[in-house]
Amino acid sequence: MGKSRSFSIYLLKPGYDPGNALEDDHRLDGEFAAADLPDGASLYVLDSDPYPPWWKGYFGVAANLTQVTKGAFVFLPVGERCFALSFGHVSHNLRETSFEYDFGLRVTLNSLDPKKLKSTDTLDPGAAKRQRTQLPIDADLTLFDFDRDSTILRSLTGKVRDEHKDLFRHATGASNLRISTAVPSAELLPLCEKLLELYGGEQFKTAFPDIQNIAPVRDPGLIQNLNVKLLAALHAKDPDLNITVPEIINYSDALCITFSGAGSGLVYDDVYIGRYYDYLETRGAELADVGVEDLRHHALVLADENGVAKDRYSIFRSLVFDTTLEAAGGSTFHLCEGQWYRIDNDYIARLGTYLDPLWMASDLPAYNHPTEGAYNLAVAASDASVGCLDTENVSPPGQTAVEPCDLLALRDDTAVMYHVKVSTLSNQLSHLFNQGINAIELLRLEAVAMGRLDALIHTKVGAETALALIDRVHAGKVRIVFGIVTRKDPAGLSKNLPLFSRISLLRALKALHVRGVERGYMFIADESDDVGGRKKKRKKKEAAAATAEPAV
Repeated sequence: MGKSRSFSIYLLKPGYDPGNALEDDHRLDGEFAAADLPDGASLYVLDSDPYPPWWKGYFGVAANLTQVTKGAFVFLPVGERCFALSFGHVSHNLRETSFEYDFGLRVTLNSLDPKKLKSTDTLDPGAAKRQRTQLPIDADLTLFDFDRDSTILRSLTGKVRDEHKDLFRHATGASNLRISTAVPSAELLPLCEKLLELYGGEQFKTAFPDIQNIAPVRDPGLIQNLNVKLLAALHAKDPDLNITVPEIINYSDALCITFSGAGSGLVYDDVYIGRYYDYLETRGAELADVGVEDLRHHALVLADENGVAKDRYSIFRSLVFDTTLEAAGGSTFHLCEGQWYRIDNDYIARLGTYLDPLWMASDLPAYNHPTEGAYNLAVAASDASVGCLDTENVSPPGQTAVEPCDLLALRDDTAVMYHVKVSTLSNQLSHLFNQGINAIELLRLEAVAMGRLDALIHTKVGAETALALIDRVHAGKVRIVFGIVTRKDPAGLSKNLPLFSRISLLRALKALHVRGVERGYMFIADESDDVGGRKKKRKKKEAAAATAEPAV
């Protein structure tokens, strides 16, 4: 076999060909002659005029230095479809709506040997963490620390199975497929026919089970249809549409929220979608007229108690929404941090099957307090058998502080460690779930941490209860319970949580199970008053200027 050459291959959507797949302002020339094009193929070439490199003028180089940009597309019809083979930096000339966004990854999954992987690009949407992992040896997916429950696979590289080696030996797949092959130009048609067959296959379901439980939606046409569903929910004030701060924030900073983009807004102590509706109404904006660009322009603003802005996030990025789309086969989609994700329906069902049995009715009083801290203190003050450990630290000296739990109580001969969080919507939930894992792990691994917990228990509860709690903790008779303060009906079980919060909870509960720890979650009734908005406080200088005598 001859020399291998690199190809970057796109599959155009049905109905697209060279006549409509390229951007209107593309600078490729379709009149180039080529003697060895496959039958039916067409060639479009980018041949730029010479131009100086940017660093020539930057450093004052006197010599006459120039460079050119070369690239090309070969459009190859295969049956009723058309492939675009890209060479050089020309892919940006393809219309965003013209190609299949899952082609490269799906062909790669269907062609690779699952035990001969080399590299993965992944995304953890809950933490917005992107990561590339490469190994110097062939390996299976388990060595890449890929979490099928919560991680999105964006790209995969590896060696193909033996039956494909005559065509190509390695493949990297994302939207496009990148391969090296020694096939001559006359055999590109059979190669693309095989790629089209692999794209339609489902071998990946056996080779890589559950690898695409969550997949980002990148197809502009599909995104447009989903945004239509989003706007319909917004205009109808659909209760399934929610808003949240799309970052982990420190509520101990006494932050408030307000809105901007349609004028100044009132300042609120909490976040929920009704506040945004109120904001639009006070600014005279018709909800029915709000479009996607308005959602991108309007902002959720974190502010201090005076209304002074600290951080701002577009409303579109702050919305959380689940929906289905019949045009996409009834698939389920989730909007989080401005990105749409397609969710495998079977996976959603499995989430409920695992999580719902671990729900428990709340044995804590209703929430009617200004802050989580005030609630935790009030619960402990009303029951001598409950200790408030909120903001306490059990880490050994010099290490990062770890809070053991918010509340510690003796329940049915078991030490119950409650981790409490207000709202089902904040990204703080992922932090809350991780806190439960980190705390119990530290207590089991560090004798110093257990000793510090013992000392705290003696100061937080009565002597008799303290001795019983310490005995249960040391004996491992511990239950971790995540208490989520919400106005939602507990009958909704795990569906009360946004999708990625459910995934984070699943991961946490599984981790606790592996560690042999009893675990569960509950919904604490939120009976706090719905405090309305207030005007921003005026700065002292402004107030003084307003009351000062006019100059004469």
